[in-house]
Amino acid sequence: MLSIMKPAAITFFFILLFTLRVQSQTEIHIPDSLNIQIVTMNDGTKLQGRTVEISSSEIRFETSFGLYTIAREKISTIKEIPISLLSDGEYWFENPNATRLFFGPTAYTLKKNDGYIADYYLFFPTIAYGITDNITIAGGLSIFPGIDFNKQIFYLAPKIGYATSEDFSFAVGALFIQPPDANSTIGVMYGVGTYGNPYESISLGFGYGYSGNTFAKKPMVMLGGEKRISKKFAVVSENWIFPEIDVPIVSYGIRFFGESLSVDFAFITALEDDFLFPGIPYVDFAYKF
Repeated sequence: MLSIMKPAAITFFFILLFTLRVQSQTEIHIPDSLNIQIVTMNDGTKLQGRTVEISSSEIRFETSFGLYTIAREKISTIKEIPISLLSDGEYWFENPNATRLFFGPTAYTLKKNDGYIADYYLFFPTIAYGITDNITIAGGLSIFPGIDFNKQIFYLAPKIGYATSEDFSFAVGALFIQPPDANSTIGVMYGVGTYGNPYESISLGFGYGYSGNTFAKKPMVMLGGEKRISKKFAVVSENWIFPEIDVPIVSYGIRFFGESLSVDFAFITALEDDFLFPGIPYVDFAYKF
């Protein structure tokens, strides 16, 4: 089905992602009525508004405080965002970790040339990159102390997603895991749909686990969601039903984030008669670049 993922291939994957990650030049244009722009100057100053006039050496930029003339050479970046990301006129930056809940994926993908570096439970670092607006690829390896590099666990996770409407996105993807000293990969092939908006969403996914060329006869099911409470705070839940396991696995927690960094703190437990409360602690972080 798949050739075995050798450590050298995974190493090449990381090098390729860092090579591809080149900042694109600032593109200046006049936005439509559904979007606004955030101009970041070379000195760090930020202005929120719209470009209304462009010349070879400067732009005219309209804000709620007035009209500014800005030399193009003083502009570091111009970021265009939908008006839907404004709350009472204030820009609520996008969730930097919107492509997943805790472990499980949402149907959202990274935009082209965007990426993130994440770490789960300290021992599972991951890097992800947006090949296009619809294709995201992620991969990583375990870093257990005292274990040789060739004995670590390697994993790769491609995802293809599309927004079928303003409120709904769908994605298909896979997780390929290469255990140490194994002759074949294990993992899961999945599909997931996400309904909602930048502030609250719910995701439903189905996946078939596999080992080598053998697939599970029944799918695993994931149901989860995220609710943004404030500009820098959200609550997240991710819940699973696995074949041949009688009790659901649930998780719940909080996500703190800024414009680039997010940190999750949650608990994981099984819903059985004597279930552990609050559950096993879970921690991760992601830095979007």
